[in-house]
Amino acid sequence: MQTGRIAAILTFTAMVMAATNTDAQIISTQTISLEAAKKVVAEATRYARANNAPGGAIAVVDNGGNLVYLERLDGTFAASAEVSIKKANTAALFKAPSAKLENSINGGRQALITVGHTFLQGGIPIMVNGQMVGAIGVSGAASAQQDEEIAIAGSKAKLD
Repeated sequence: MQTGRIAAILTFTAMVMAATNTDAQIISTQTISLEAAKKVVAEATRYARANNAPGGAIAVVDNGGNLVYLERLDGTFAASAEVSIKKANTAALFKAPSAKLENSINGGRQALITVGHTFLQGGIPIMVNGQMVGAIGVSGAASAQQDEEIAIAGSKAKLD
């Protein structure tokens, strides 16, 4: 009788551990959709035009740094598209504004340069309910500061 009871307890314990272990392997995250990325770019574009930006490429990436949507305003130099994608990718992968990393390099942390990302001002994470769902990168406006301002405006788009 004692052996049967011990076997039942061990079986129950094994089942609980197996169920707990399975649940622990899954993490739920959210990422930006194409529709939401277009809203972000529309908000950034509105800001750019209202503030007389001479151009700009605006890229939105998902939370893994992969391109979701890109728009290049008329009059923007061609390389700005690539730079905007890289700024957005950097902000997404580091979960921080790309300017923070640029400032670290300028402050003496030059080893960051070897990591292989684009540490230039103008990449901003996109947050929804406290969770990063993607990032926006802007290049080709009047200055690095304006790139960042446009990105910040886009990151504040209302996403439902």
